[in-house]
Amino acid sequence: MMARGAPFTASKVRRMMWSRHWVSTWIVTSWPPETEEILRYQWKADVPVWKALAARARDHGVKRIALEFHGWQLVYNVETLRRLRSEVGDDILGVNLDPSHLFWMGADPVEVARALADCIYHVHIKDVRLEPAAGQNTLLDTKGVLEFASRSWNFVTPGTGHDAAWWRRFLETLQDCGYDGALSIEQEDYTIPLEEALQKAVSLLRQALPA
Repeated sequence: MMARGAPFTASKVRRMMWSRHWVSTWIVTSWPPETEEILRYQWKADVPVWKALAARARDHGVKRIALEFHGWQLVYNVETLRRLRSEVGDDILGVNLDPSHLFWMGADPVEVARALADCIYHVHIKDVRLEPAAGQNTLLDTKGVLEFASRSWNFVTPGTGHDAAWWRRFLETLQDCGYDGALSIEQEDYTIPLEEALQKAVSLLRQALPA
């Protein structure tokens, strides 16, 4: 979660959530029927938490809270973010748009950007490469990120999973949506040295940035 304004740290958010016995099992299917019951409970429990968080954020001068879509989260796509914004009733909530998670979850980050043009509050520049192991093991992978040799997908340096043409289209879409905020390189490629990864990411951005 990214917040702008007065300090409102992740640790404070966690304390608020866990103090209310917030449950965060990620439901990915409507079967067996118990999963639907769990999901209904999660939304019932989650909305009051986020209403309180939004109110507390405003009290501390925070103007925007950017949620990053990721597996294991209740809000992980366009539909669920729209639902939370509607139920909380506050435009303080928006998205930290990170293409990498959307790739492995099967979404199109360009379509997501268009759908959320009114609430893109921050952007991560991070890529994902789908690996051969996905053919047998699916894209639901519980191995640690340092086990990259056997994973179904890996975080990689921008341009490694998707080429400069794709990134140019993504950045042009952000521009068309009116986004003019930061492009934050989030380096989580464990297959190459840090400095090399950052240099490649910067080079990719120079190629891809719209004129």
